[in-house]
Amino acid sequence: MDRHKHPHFNSAVHLLLLTIFTALQTVTWGAHAIESPSPKELLIGFKATPDPSISSFQPLLFDESGNYSLGFLRVDPTHLSLSVLHVPSSVPVWSANTTRLPIWTDPTQLSFNGSLVLSDSHTGVFWSTDTIGDRVWLSNTSNLIVQKLDGETVLWQSFDLPSDTLVENQNFTTAMALVSLNGLYSMRLGPDYVGLYAKFGTSGTDPGQIYLKHRALEAKADIVEGRPIYLVLKSDGYLGMFQTGSTIPVDVQSFNTFQQNVSGIRRVRLEPDGNLKGYYWTGSSWVLDYQAISEPCELPSSCGSYGLCKPGKECSCLENRTVYGSSGCGLPENRVSGDFCGAYENRFRVLRRSGVELPFKELMGYRKMASIEMCEGACEGNCTCWGVVYSNSSGFCYMLDYPIQTLVAVGDETKTGYFKVREGVGKKKVNAWLGLGLGLFFGAILVFAGVLGLGWYKLRNRGVKGYVEEEGVVGIGPYKDLGAASFRSIELCER
Repeated sequence: MDRHKHPHFNSAVHLLLLTIFTALQTVTWGAHAIESPSPKELLIGFKATPDPSISSFQPLLFDESGNYSLGFLRVDPTHLSLSVLHVPSSVPVWSANTTRLPIWTDPTQLSFNGSLVLSDSHTGVFWSTDTIGDRVWLSNTSNLIVQKLDGETVLWQSFDLPSDTLVENQNFTTAMALVSLNGLYSMRLGPDYVGLYAKFGTSGTDPGQIYLKHRALEAKADIVEGRPIYLVLKSDGYLGMFQTGSTIPVDVQSFNTFQQNVSGIRRVRLEPDGNLKGYYWTGSSWVLDYQAISEPCELPSSCGSYGLCKPGKECSCLENRTVYGSSGCGLPENRVSGDFCGAYENRFRVLRRSGVELPFKELMGYRKMASIEMCEGACEGNCTCWGVVYSNSSGFCYMLDYPIQTLVAVGDETKTGYFKVREGVGKKKVNAWLGLGLGLFFGAILVFAGVLGLGWYKLRNRGVKGYVEEEGVVGIGPYKDLGAASFRSIELCER
């Protein structure tokens, strides 16, 4: 796959690097307090470049309390993101949504000329607030703000463009999305619900397959049609859903510490596994206080590509002959987005498994069919279909239009799955090497036969003794070293 033709693949790789590096660095940063001679505001003319001597986080701006800092965050040895960190824990609470990851060298620069701009003199602008402001400052709630000098006009704020985290009293509206660090999952609001989406095979603005849908219970207030809703993380320990113009929640998702006195701040984060989790700060660590999905097998891909999840998070593979390991079950070419059209048309083998179902089938569309054969047939000739799951008792046929993820093991053997496994990338390489090896092998045989023929000709015309003396062969008979040379050629081919 040409990575230049697939920007989503590049973004996914970069986001994956950020996930891994942040997790590793959080362990070490917590032991080193971030010292703060940095300013409390940025004025026009401000410029900063990455310091090569800094290994983790380079602070550029602090809030008044010193609890939050804006700066360059290393995501790997050579790249950075512009992020706001919770200083005591070194946990990012916001990151700029850049077109690509800037490099940690001098050409990369953060400047303020009325707009806060992250750029590179070689490749241009990565990200900008696109404003005409006078100052940039960081609130004590972690909100990054571009403002006029009158102190009232807010031109831009990071709370309107969250990344993967919401903090206390931050409004989350229908115009926003939380996106996990690896780019696979998002949280969005509907007219009367909050939904979690998986973007396994889709591109563009399509949020992907919904795997959790929490509708407003409307216990304290009814939803008025046509009035937008928004979500707020409250200090009392709950996610409240409200309608504009009302202070009474239409829904309450309570945390473990609901209505308890917790002195530390709270946050919720859409994790790289697709779960939405809530935490509170004790002063020394973050404590898990809420999980939208409590059962691991209900996560969209808890065991990875072509995985099988049994209750209790016991992972195995859909294909019995494949052993589940650190890299999961699927081949690399089956983890990318796409379909079986074009270059991959008909390049697949079929994997069948009984006793399986989808973890979020209630939220998937289906067609009713009379048999598993009809269900499979609807997918087999459809190049955008990766597989189907069929229930014999209901006749429901669930069609999957994205690369196969984790299925859930069930005791009902009448629930069966038909899955396509992409072939082509690996097979092509194997066939190429096999062809090369066979070519060399038969070439060596021809050379061997030619040498034997030449030797036989000389023996017949000049005698064995003359041939041996002329060629300087040492050993018993004229063929010993000839044979060894030929077999060495065959050995090289087989390697």
